Amino acid sequence: MNRQQKETLIDNLQKDFSASEAAYLVGVRGLSVNATQELRSKLREKGAVLKIAKMRLFKRAIVDNGALNDFFAQLQDQRGVVFVYEEPASVAKVLYDFAKSNEYLSLVLGYVDQEILDVEGIKYIALLPSREVLLAQVLGTMQAPVTQFVGILRMLLVRLLVVLKKIEEKK
Repeated sequence: MNRQQKETLIDNLQKDFSASEAAYLVGVRGLSVNATQELRSKLREKGAVLKIAKMRLFKRAIVDNGALNDFFAQLQDQRGVVFVYEEPASVAKVLYDFAKSNEYLSLVLGYVDQEILDVEGIKYIALLPSREVLLAQVLGTMQAPVTQFVGILRMLLVRLLVVLKKIEEKK
């Protein structure tokens, strides 16, 4: 790789860091080509991309980004960066599940919503219910008071009808 290609790669990595909603740093030492391709296809389905490059190129790409200082310290050994363009939680779930089934993939750090996450933070996000389930839970919680109010009104109407029926029977 010549100097111009390296500069282009660094520019692309800088654009990826700025354009992505989240980024996950993963260890890929020993990961086979087939496993890497399988992981990349799963990530692509969720709107994410795995990029593997020399660590010094990643370091040069983030040297100006102060928010990623914790990433800088972890850029060693054989690592890859997963850039997330859609939903960070679903990508964290894919990475967590894949790391459980493949011993050669390890979670290192995450960067979500301008915040650095350790391995436990990534696991926490991965174990959250999906967005649709969370929205359904919120909607159910919002509907509960209205549903209870309608039930109370219905009971009042039933009681009124019972009272009117009793009055009619007395007359």
